[in-house]
Amino acid sequence: MPEGPELHLTMLSINKLCKDVIFSGTVVRNPIHKCAEVTWDQEMYTIRAESRGKELLLHLQEVSGGSNRTSVTDKVLRSMSILFTFGMSGKFAFTPAQELLKHSHLSFITKEAPQMAVSFVDPRRFGRWVEGGTWSTDRGPCVIQDYDNFVKNILANLQHPAFKRPVCEVLLDQQFFNGIGNYLRAEILYRCQVPPFVAANTVLQLQDGGTQIS
Repeated sequence: MPEGPELHLTMLSINKLCKDVIFSGTVVRNPIHKCAEVTWDQEMYTIRAESRGKELLLHLQEVSGGSNRTSVTDKVLRSMSILFTFGMSGKFAFTPAQELLKHSHLSFITKEAPQMAVSFVDPRRFGRWVEGGTWSTDRGPCVIQDYDNFVKNILANLQHPAFKRPVCEVLLDQQFFNGIGNYLRAEILYRCQVPPFVAANTVLQLQDGGTQIS
């Protein structure tokens, strides 16, 4: 299951692959997917990705040079953001536009030949996208890209009832540990030699002797 590190690497890959690349036309949706069509049809646009925990935003930005203007005075360049969650098996792939992977559900096509596609691929179809979406308000700061605020958020909430629960449960609470999932939880507890069923606030109290986890 993709977690914070996988989404972060996906963001880096998309931004590297899409740098200076122009995309064009409608966003191609696989009709078998339950998520809605994306209402975007610009002649020329760019793509930039941004990740935060278990969420990823694709920012579409129209660039000047297209001919589909409503009037000569229409100089407003359109933009849109699409929020993705990856579910159990979501990922992005870069393939020829005529050779989309079997489980491609949302594809963005380049303008120049040979046409390529950046596609959201999800065999199990638990992943979702929301046109115009923004970061979920019930998720805490990203442990990878916003570490200082991630720590501050935990320290500010140590008296929260959640931290009385077993640490193995609290590590999956996305309001505190955004981006942490099952495999990271297991690795963290194993490498830190922390029993999984002790109370989370007890684990933090053990660090008062001078040991610092970072």
